[in-house]
Order: sequence, then C-alpha cells, then structure tokens
Amino acid sequence: MPGTGLWRTKSVEQSILDTDEPDTKLRKNLGTWDLIVFGVSVVIGAGIFTLAARTAGDVSGPSVSLAFVLSAIACGLAALCYAEFASTVPVAGSAYTYSYATFGEFIAWIIGWDLILEFAVAAAAVSKGWSVYLQEVLALIGLNVPTVFEFGALQFDWGALLLVAVLSTLLAVGTKLSARVSLVITIIKVAVVLLVIVVGLAYINAANYTPFIPPAQAATEDSPAIEQSLLSLILGGETSNYGLFGLLAGASLVFFAFIGFDIVATTAEETKNPQKSAPRGIIGSLVIVTVLYVAVALVVTGMVPYTDLATAEDGTRSTLATAFAIHGVTWAAAIISVGALAGLTTVVMVLLLGQTRVLFAMSRDGLMPGALAKTSSKGTPARATILVGIVVVLAAAFFPADKLEEMVNVGTLFAFVLVSLGVIVLRRTRPDLPRGFKAPLVPLVPILAIIACLWLMLNLTALTWIRFVVWMIAGVVIYFLYGRSHSRLGKQGDVANGGQVTG
Repeated sequence: MPGTGLWRTKSVEQSILDTDEPDTKLRKNLGTWDLIVFGVSVVIGAGIFTLAARTAGDVSGPSVSLAFVLSAIACGLAALCYAEFASTVPVAGSAYTYSYATFGEFIAWIIGWDLILEFAVAAAAVSKGWSVYLQEVLALIGLNVPTVFEFGALQFDWGALLLVAVLSTLLAVGTKLSARVSLVITIIKVAVVLLVIVVGLAYINAANYTPFIPPAQAATEDSPAIEQSLLSLILGGETSNYGLFGLLAGASLVFFAFIGFDIVATTAEETKNPQKSAPRGIIGSLVIVTVLYVAVALVVTGMVPYTDLATAEDGTRSTLATAFAIHGVTWAAAIISVGALAGLTTVVMVLLLGQTRVLFAMSRDGLMPGALAKTSSKGTPARATILVGIVVVLAAAFFPADKLEEMVNVGTLFAFVLVSLGVIVLRRTRPDLPRGFKAPLVPLVPILAIIACLWLMLNLTALTWIRFVVWMIAGVVIYFLYGRSHSRLGKQGDVANGGQVTG
C-alpha cells in the first residue's frame, strides 16, 4: 500500500479487483452508443434552452457564441484527460477514483465531496427548471396549474419532486433501461434543437451581431463588488457585465451547459469494453453538443438585439423561446417548451446516475457507510440511488435554486484540474499501465487543460468562491470525523502494521 495516512494511495490493480466483489458488483451492459447518448442527453439541457439567451442578454452580448467556444476548448482538453483515465482505470467514481490512485486518500475524499456538490446541486437546480417548463406545457393544454406552492418562508415544488422520484426509481431498476429511455428523449430534444436552428435562420438580422463584444457596463449599486468575477476584482475592473470581462465571465457561466460529459466516465465500470467505448463516449458527446451550442447561440443573438434578452426588471429571465415570441412565432415557442421539458428530464436522470456512482465508489472504499455499496439483483446500487433521490428531492422540492449554477461550475472545474494533473502524475509513476486511449502531447495537453480551467474558475464571482470554500471545509471535517477511521485501505494498512494506526 503506497503511502500512509492522508496520502495512502489505492493501486489501479486493487481498484479494478474490487469491481469483482459479489456484493458490490455492477452489471456490464453498456456500449459506445449508450455512453454517447448518456453524454449528449445530460449536456443538452438547461444550458441550450436557458443559458444561451440569458448570458447574451445579461453578460456577454452576441459574443456568447465565442464564450461557448472558449468553454468547449477547456472541456475538450479536460475530456482528453478523462478519456485516458477512463480507459486505464475503468472503475466507477470518475475523478474520485482517479485521484485515489494518484494523489492519495485525502485528495480523493476532497474530490469525491466536490463531485457530490456538483451532481447533487446540479440535479436539484435542473429539476426546478424542469418544473417551470412543466407548468408552461400544462398551460399550453389549458391546465393552469402552478407547480410551486408557497408555505411562508418555504416553497413546495411538486413538479421537481415528481421528476426526481420517478427517475430515481428508474435508475434503481436498471442502467440499461435508463439508457433506452434516455435515447428516446434525447432524439426528441435534438430534433427540437435542430428545429430552433432551421426556423431561426429565417429571422436573423446581421445588424444584431454589432457590437459583437458590447462596451463594458458601468457598475451600479445593484451590482456589488462581491458579485463581480474574481478576475475582474483582482485586476481592478469595475464590472464583469459586457466588455472583455463580460465575455470571459460568460465563458465561465455557459460552462454549466457542458457539465455532464464527465459523467460518462462514472459509468466505465458498467461498460462492456471501457478501453474503447469510454473515450469514444466522452469525446463524441462533447463534439456533438459543441456544434449544436454554437449554432443555437449564433441564431438566438442574430434573431433579436442582445438587449431584448436581458433579464426584466421584475426578474423574468429570457430563454430560447423569448426570441421566437418577439417575432410572433408562438408555435415555435411552444415546441421549445416541450423540447426543454424532455431535455431536462434526461439531464436530471444522468446527473442522478453520476452522483450515485460516486457515492457507491466512496462507500465501497469505506469513506462513506459501506451499506450504500450493496448492489441489488439487477446489478445496480439501489440503496445509494434511493438515498441520493431522497436528498435531491428535499433540496429541489423545498429550497430555491438561485445561484446554484455557479456553485456547480466551480466544483466541476476543480475536478477537471485534478484529473488533468493526475494524467501527468500517473504517466510518471505508472508508465507500465495498459492504456486503451492516450491523451496526446502529454504533459502539454493536461497543462493547457489546467490553465484553461483555472482561468474559468477565476472568472466566477467572489461570492461563489466563498461558498465553495465553506463546502470544502465541511467536507474536511466529515473526513476526519468518519472517513479516515472507516477507510478500508486504512484498515488494511493497520493490519499490515500489526494493528498500529498509520499516518
């Protein structure tokens, strides 16, 4: 067992060996196409239906399409690193498992705790967005039923509760069934996206692209310094709305739209041929969604002036449907609402899948209660799935989702940094490992991925950083109170050292 105490590492061979334990064995029934579908289904969702228009109106102007390109480049670099790890360590847990093999247990716990933030908060936030679109779709068929009811300081979102409950049940029944359902819904929402692009082309006015990067907006009392991007604050900028800082801040915001391709890596243990399928699933899904995202961003900012997409004084936020409604194309707006409802369904499902697999991996290692790693007769971690479903239901049904997107972004970017660094470390410490896929130009590509992700992190608000640090401190406390003493790797080391605690 290399290392001791906080820095003890779990070998790749041991991680792979653990996947064959009967009580915690996952069923291998996914192929390349299943992984691409999972990737596309989780990435095409909230971002393409809401973030493109809102970010253009409030932060970046027409340059939001360039913001998508910048985010895609950062994701692409990180995707190459994820692909190498997924083919080398085909084990559930994604960045958590990779960190355990390279940086040691403490960093693995930190990244696992970070992924819990990413997936759980994202699932709760997106399910609330789904509930909003559900209300719109019900109104289209004449049912004006609110999906959210206020109870004093609390709110009850029955739409979000219904969605998470149904999807958690579906995931507990079987991953292959989830993939089939995801395929059907993904076909529907990709068709809607293509419709948006084709119909929207007829309403494009080239004048709307000027100025491509609008002049920076002066700071106001309503936009305190703590709400600026950290980079803008450090460099003395007054605001990160429009201008160059707005473009960079926009890239950090629309990064939320790409979150999910890394979830493909969490399903490597359930894949028939992970050495080939995992890299293809990760990279293939990212390429597809990037093309669609940039196309939609160009269309929506070409249809109307970016100022028409800004958040209204009453807090109403623009969506893709806003641009079509301005032109009186109400039927397209209705179809977009239906497509968004379908799109967000699979987003939440795959986020729940990723969250469950990370919790499952941490439980199998003893850092979380071991009972959560037990698999059902269907070969799924049913207990972990049910627990994740309950937590997300409570968060989505009773708490507001404001500001959650940025919290998810900082957590995801942090994971990308560690995975990229891990590729460099594992290439040097274990050059002998068989790698089904190798990231090109190592260490250049991982270093560029790290720089790009850190750059995006700096463009998130100072308040987001404060919340992130508080979450991480809570994770460190839990590790020392529970994880460290219950670690299976730690107990094996104690036995090897005659019962003495290491580290």
